[in-house]
Amino acid sequence: MEWFTTLLTVLQVISALSVIGLVLLQQGKGADMGAAFGSGSSGSVFGASGSANFLSHTTAVFATVFFLSTLGLTWVGNKKTTVPGVLSGSTLPMAGDVPAPVAPAAPNTPPASPAKNAAAPAPATEPAAAKDAGKPVVPK
Repeated sequence: MEWFTTLLTVLQVISALSVIGLVLLQQGKGADMGAAFGSGSSGSVFGASGSANFLSHTTAVFATVFFLSTLGLTWVGNKKTTVPGVLSGSTLPMAGDVPAPVAPAAPNTPPASPAKNAAAPAPATEPAAAKDAGKPVVPK
């Protein structure tokens, strides 16, 4: 589709420059009035009215090409690729719909307990007086 955009852009530039050149070559409406009274050069390569018709038709053709290429560039530029929705009826998976591969699960082995690998803490030895320090004294 990129080559189509390039082609339309080249056509648009060539037709725009052609329309500008052809409009500048044409005589104004007031120039024919002077030729009717004998002044000015009414004889040209295409004849008195032939140049106006030829240049007018050529300008119209290039203007049509310019407008069509402009519409084509607008259509290509605004064309968006859409992801089909749930209601579109498409059942084919899109490229982004494929989930990433998952690593295989480990075989059924019990997890290693941290108590086997770690050294057991030594039991704390407290003096007998410290054990009874927080207890209330009850008379016998």
